[in-house]
Amino acid sequence: IFLFSGVVAAAFGTYATLFVSLFIGFVAGTVPSLWQNAGEKGRGAKEYIALFLSSFVIIFFMLSGEKELTAVEPNFLIWIGGGILVGLGFIVPGLSPSNFLIYFGMYSKMTDGIKALDFSVIIPLIIGVAIAVIAFAKLVSILFERFYGIMYHIIVGTVLGSSVAIFPTVVAPGFTKQGLSAMGLTFVSALLWVIILFCSGMIASLLFGMVEERYSPEKR
Repeated sequence: IFLFSGVVAAAFGTYATLFVSLFIGFVAGTVPSLWQNAGEKGRGAKEYIALFLSSFVIIFFMLSGEKELTAVEPNFLIWIGGGILVGLGFIVPGLSPSNFLIYFGMYSKMTDGIKALDFSVIIPLIIGVAIAVIAFAKLVSILFERFYGIMYHIIVGTVLGSSVAIFPTVVAPGFTKQGLSAMGLTFVSALLWVIILFCSGMIASLLFGMVEERYSPEKR
């Protein structure tokens, strides 16, 4: 964990735009398997409405709050909130809380804190994870049991919406004159790297999903 945190902390420095593109590629690569799982019990009008409505709400929220929310200054309560997001990632199938942590500008600060063993970051994160698991695990289980299709399509919509909104809010600012200068890249070369890394992340995620499905105990 600490080694990974160190790598992430370094990547989120000068080359944050490129690293985020790679990461969003990883997330995007999970969508086909999520879509397949979401339709296991059928897919009708309610499921499509849930998908498009959740995507729209997430995109609207992230774009409208771009100036105020993308540079949140964490404190104890904010880190608890971040921990709750991480905890939801454990109990909600397919949810990627990292998208939101990146959007809020908390992901790199979180990895910095973990790398430095900063307990003012680690302790509230653990508290938040515990709150999420204790408060929402049973509720999430009930909701998926009763509204499987709708819940899964909400997750797909959330993943799609947050991934799409990351590009104009987090990736695009790296294409400013200052951002390009810091990376030592031209606009065209930076754009090519973004496309290459996004596609690489997506392909890697798809391949991992195929391997995971092939060797899943349920397939034996």
